[in-house]
Amino acid sequence: MTIPSPNLETAFWLESDRMFELAFSPLSLDTQRLVVVEEFRQRYLNQPYGDTWLLLRPLAYQVHPYQWATIGKEVAHIEDATLEDVKQFFNDYYHPANAILTLSGDITFERAQQLTEKWFGPIPSKKIVRNLIPIEPAQEGKRTLTIEKAVPYDAIYKSWHCCSRFDAEYYATDLLTDVLSGGKSSRLFNVLVKEKKLFSSISAYMTGDLDPGLVVAEGKLVSGVNMAEAEKALDEEIQKMIEQKVTERELNKVKQKAESGLIFGEMNHDNRALNLAYFEMLGDANLINDQIESYRKVDADQIQKIAKSILKEDNSSVLYYLAKK
Repeated sequence: MTIPSPNLETAFWLESDRMFELAFSPLSLDTQRLVVVEEFRQRYLNQPYGDTWLLLRPLAYQVHPYQWATIGKEVAHIEDATLEDVKQFFNDYYHPANAILTLSGDITFERAQQLTEKWFGPIPSKKIVRNLIPIEPAQEGKRTLTIEKAVPYDAIYKSWHCCSRFDAEYYATDLLTDVLSGGKSSRLFNVLVKEKKLFSSISAYMTGDLDPGLVVAEGKLVSGVNMAEAEKALDEEIQKMIEQKVTERELNKVKQKAESGLIFGEMNHDNRALNLAYFEMLGDANLINDQIESYRKVDADQIQKIAKSILKEDNSSVLYYLAKK
């Protein structure tokens, strides 16, 4: 929530009132259900490639709940939610013991403490619910899914299981994806878009999830390009990451980009508050101060080692998204 500092207490009142008690009723549930169903359709069903992650998640994850989008796998999951389901979720998770409050801007610690005690202190404390989340087993074979829909161009989405946000390998994995597609001087853009003209756009990134996540390469094919040819070219660039160390120039470029992104991001109060809350959720808000040094410590050997360990065909899940002829 972003507000003028004179209105800060209004924000405390709104948030505490929402956390203390919601007005549950069949009518309010029906209203919100319609809103969320429409959001699902607009976001996932009514735009080209919108259902990509509804298809890719359960392909990559067989056991872990990451196979589910937060909103659900299908409209029925929203429509079937009962009032008791919603109440139970609220009671389990929406209370001060399970919350992190971050304030950034024109406020002192003393004022923040006074307002927090005033507005959140009266809310009863509850036991924190911790669910036992199953561990995704190591993938032992390439998985593929081919679909055909009314979209403008063929597209490919290739994912590999990787580390979690908590792991030391996170920073090297993030830089690996930047080497692949961090801007128009990156490997994938230079070779597959500019030189070979197989893709109109291509990118690579990691999901950065709290549990082990995914590295994803996705691209839209140029009209008339064969899917097998496009994937072969993509695989060749991936293989280069495995067989050859990144150059010092490439590594310095992506490190500088990561560092500048972190520094400029902290100039915005919204980002600063959100980042502090996120690292506190990871276990220690002070970890936010270690990010730049963690990126600086990454070397070419680490990146190659990670590429060898995760960018394997047996660890991949590929969605072939074909344009209906």
